[in-house]
Amino acid sequence: MNTRQRARARANNEKMADFIELWIIGVPEQVAALVHLAMRSGRLVYASPPTTVGNGDPRMRRYLRLRNH
Repeated sequence: MNTRQRARARANNEKMADFIELWIIGVPEQVAALVHLAMRSGRLVYASPPTTVGNGDPRMRRYLRLRNH
């Protein structure tokens, strides 16, 4: 790995340290409440569309990316 590649990798790692990525799983009302709280706090960067867990399970899941600060 040359110097330019190392610098680029370091910069990307520092950018990703600014975010928290997580999956939330729960009943639709709880997931909606969590997404709403993240939006109101100003930390929500991205929320995936809701998807069902499957196999007759009423829960849903969403991927969230939140600002760390």
